[in-house]
Amino acid sequence: MLRTAILALLLFSTQDPAPLKAGFAEFDVSPAPGTRKIGSNNKLFGTTVLDPLYTRAAAFECGEGRVGFIGLDLLFVHRDQVAEIRRRIQEKTGVPGDAILIGATHNHAGPAIETDLYPKDDAYIAMMIEKSVAAFVQAWEGRQVAELGAGSVAEFHAGYNRRVIYRNGYSKCHGSFKDPAALMFEGPVDPEVAVLAARGKDGKLLGSIVNFACHPCHHGGDQTFTAGYPGQLAKAMKEKGCPATLFLQGAGGNIHHADPTGGKEKSMEETGQLLADDVEKVLKGMKYRATAKLASASKTLDLPYRTVSDDEVNGRIPGIQRFGEPGFYDKTADQVLEEIKREGKAKAEVQAVFLDEIVYVAIPAEYFVQHGLRIKEQTHPFRTRVAGYADGMVGYVPTKDAFPRGGYETTFGYRSKLAPEAGDLLADAAIELVRSRRGQ
Repeated sequence: MLRTAILALLLFSTQDPAPLKAGFAEFDVSPAPGTRKIGSNNKLFGTTVLDPLYTRAAAFECGEGRVGFIGLDLLFVHRDQVAEIRRRIQEKTGVPGDAILIGATHNHAGPAIETDLYPKDDAYIAMMIEKSVAAFVQAWEGRQVAELGAGSVAEFHAGYNRRVIYRNGYSKCHGSFKDPAALMFEGPVDPEVAVLAARGKDGKLLGSIVNFACHPCHHGGDQTFTAGYPGQLAKAMKEKGCPATLFLQGAGGNIHHADPTGGKEKSMEETGQLLADDVEKVLKGMKYRATAKLASASKTLDLPYRTVSDDEVNGRIPGIQRFGEPGFYDKTADQVLEEIKREGKAKAEVQAVFLDEIVYVAIPAEYFVQHGLRIKEQTHPFRTRVAGYADGMVGYVPTKDAFPRGGYETTFGYRSKLAPEAGDLLADAAIELVRSRRGQ
């Protein structure tokens, strides 16, 4: 009897681990000409679609572990939209909704998916939700035995810190060192181009997830719809043999593709190609594994809103920097103040998705790069990637030090209304979530 039990135990312990399975899919979510655009604080309508906008999905399974990702070529994705997409996916596939990270590329040349001074496009949102669910279901149902690989490379010529400190002590968004009063960059960049890739048993790529921090603002102020440089990255990767490339925007709240030192600004095609070449370098040296521990965790915070004076609301304090059509801030001020009064706190979900030592932390904000770098450093030895603009949107979240210096990102209004401590609260929660996984 004892011999039989020992033999059974040995047989069980020498079984091969459960194979990893992966699936990818993409659906076109390009808006119809005539749809309102969003991203420039102006009333604009798109008349042409320069290149398709997509919703892309990646699904992973290994043993009991199941996680997923959705990447949208949109400016934001809001909590209610995230909740509905997750609900439908869980209903159709059984994959837990809270194990799915849903991020936007922060594309400034896309359709109106929220109401600001002008109404959101409800018909477009309904289509986007439906196709995002369909993309994930297709990825899940098409999953196959796969190997997973991860790696990264540094890129210093695609994104720049757009906040410049001047001799008067104030910062400007899109400051220029051609101005003799410009003194220094306010902060760093995050140069990491982080890649996750899956390949089939035949060695061919099934798809990839690329994470990089930089605003995609090309064509934001004209009447063109485009997916921007993330779309060009995906297009270039398809030409290199990767069927689907899901882009997760990083902590890029203060990072932009325009160089404040006066260097020639790259087009979206040039930026996309540059990043695709970086990804190709990573793929060439990538080592793959046939199994991985998959898990997820999340925590919802109540973030404090900012306490503001009448002068701050009305733009009468030093350091104010407003972009957009005349009157945008004044016309939306009552709307913002009413939201603060009604809500009391801003709900923000922080999520961590684990694939062995690779972790994706989702932050629902235009998160300053310094916060993202702190999360990466303080969650070592995990290889953490930070996905901003994910699982919701609470607006700009600068560092505490940025607020006294002013600038667009700290100017009170529709896009910036949280208290200065919000960034640290989000980072603390993210770090705690990742550290809690140690030893598991």
